[in-house]
Formats: sequence, C-alpha cells, structure tokens
Amino acid sequence: MQPVQQALPETMRAWRATRFGGLDALNCESTSVPLLYGDEVLVEVQAAALNPVDLKTLHGLYPAVAQHDLPFTLGRDVAGVIAQGTRRAAGWEPGTRVCAFVGQGPGALADYVSVSASALANAPRAGAVDTAAAIPLAALTAWQGLFDYGKLERGQRVLIHGASGGVGRFAVQFARHCGAHVIVTASAPTHDALRALGASEAIDYRHDGFEDLAGEVDLVLDLVGGAVQARSWGVLKHGGAMVSALDEPSQIEADSHGAFAARYTARPDGAQLEHIVALFDQGAIKVEVAERFNFGDVGGAFERMEKGHLHGKLVVMREWHQVV
Repeated sequence: MQPVQQALPETMRAWRATRFGGLDALNCESTSVPLLYGDEVLVEVQAAALNPVDLKTLHGLYPAVAQHDLPFTLGRDVAGVIAQGTRRAAGWEPGTRVCAFVGQGPGALADYVSVSASALANAPRAGAVDTAAAIPLAALTAWQGLFDYGKLERGQRVLIHGASGGVGRFAVQFARHCGAHVIVTASAPTHDALRALGASEAIDYRHDGFEDLAGEVDLVLDLVGGAVQARSWGVLKHGGAMVSALDEPSQIEADSHGAFAARYTARPDGAQLEHIVALFDQGAIKVEVAERFNFGDVGGAFERMEKGHLHGKLVVMREWHQVV
C-alpha cells in the first residue's frame, strides 16, 4: 500500500557549514525540505547526535565534503519519525519511529532529513529518542571494524585503542558479547567504566606501554592512529588483523606478519543497525549519552565537542518534541 503523504512545509531550519573554518562558519539557515529519490524516506528529526566527523567537516578536514558542497548540513546520526516515503521504500510507513546513520549526504541537524530505506532501523523499544540518536554511526563503526573487517570470533584476543570514546565503548561491548578477550588502552580514570562494559584488561596509555602488557592479540582495532598503530604491530599475532578507522596500516608490515590490514569508513547498514538495536533492547549493550543540547544551541554542542574528553555521545534535541 502506498504510504499516506502528510502535508509538509516547503522550508526548514538546518545547521550548516557555510564555509570551512571554525565555529563561526556554523549557521542556522532556512533551506528547502529535501526531495525524495529512489528508496528514500523523509524523517522528521527528533534528535541528532554529533560525531568527530562533523567537526572535521566544519573545519574542511573531511575529504567527502568539498568546497562545491557548501553550504552543507551537518549531523550523521538521526532519530525521528518517518514523514513521507517513496514507492521503493515500501514497508516504512509514515509515523514509524526510526534511527539511522544518514550516510555522506546532507545531514540530520535539521527539521527533516532524507534517508535511504536500506539505512533505516526501527528505533529502540527501550530508552528515549536521545538514546536512539546516539547509536547509529558509532555503533556501526565499531561493529564493522570488529566483524566485517576484523573477523573477530569467540575466544580471540582483541586490543582496542581509544576505547573510552564513543566508538570504543561500543566496540568493547560488542567484542565482549561475541566472547572475545578484550584488552583496551585508555586513561586510568576510565578503566572501571570500561571493565564494567566488558574489558578484561585495561592499560593506562599515559604511563604503561601496551607492548609490555597486552601479549599477543588476534586483532588490533585502532581508533587512535599514528605512532600507536605503528607500535601495535609488535603485539599482533602472525596471521592476525590490523584494522583502523583513521590511518591506512602499512602493507609492508602486514605482509611481514601475514596479516590482514585495512583502513575503513563506516557505511550505512540498516540490517546491522537493527541487530544492534535488538542487542540494546535485550539489555546486552548500554548506550551512553554524555550531554544533551537544544536545537537552538548546536553551537554550544560543537564547542563541547572541541573540548574533547567525552565519555558518551552529544545529542541535539528538537526542544518542542516530547522525549518518549
């Protein structure tokens, strides 16, 4: 059955990078409500989470967004309600609560965002809309790094660098859930929280060398890059995997270790996201929201992200929606 299309405004508010630069390049502007193509649906945004890629985009450091793409609406994570859908988005009816990683196009820091149906998942039954917004990109980045690229299996040993960040905390939980032995590097004040999420061993990167403590591992999930990645070859088993969300691993080192090595960028995947949401609804994983901001204070959210040391996600709320 063709979804019933509700009357929509022609324009909406959107927080956009109007040029590349600092926070003064971020502006709330009026722009057209997105048109739908292919299998897309239009989601009325209730919450959107910030990710480091948004800050990189604002500063012109993200290669997927070029000068000719400006002005560009930021925000990769969305939770909201389907407002409209195309014929090819059959099964996703108006009124359905959803969440998604929207991909590389115009983002979710707006009143509406268009999303491919293949990227959608039903919003969690448990938890509020801010929780739903905090899941998609960070969780998919962790999941794809561990399993699509790292091929992590029960009983294997995984070393997760940068485990206290948004991606890292999901990675710890997913690795624990699959039955792996989880070793993390993070600052000492975060160790108790990471152990509670499933880390078997926690190494203080500020004072201890992980090379001396981690032993051999089957997989290194690198969320730090640089020298940390280079040093990690010293703990990787022959035939293991070095997977990075930041820097391309050395193929010379990979060949000498008989290892698989890859840098990857997360992709939207509604089926994977649906599985992750199910894990949350079952109580198998936790989602941590560090701070919440009203839609009118997106600048404040970006300022907080610039300060760093976040243990959880920053979520921007549509302040006139009731959080349910």
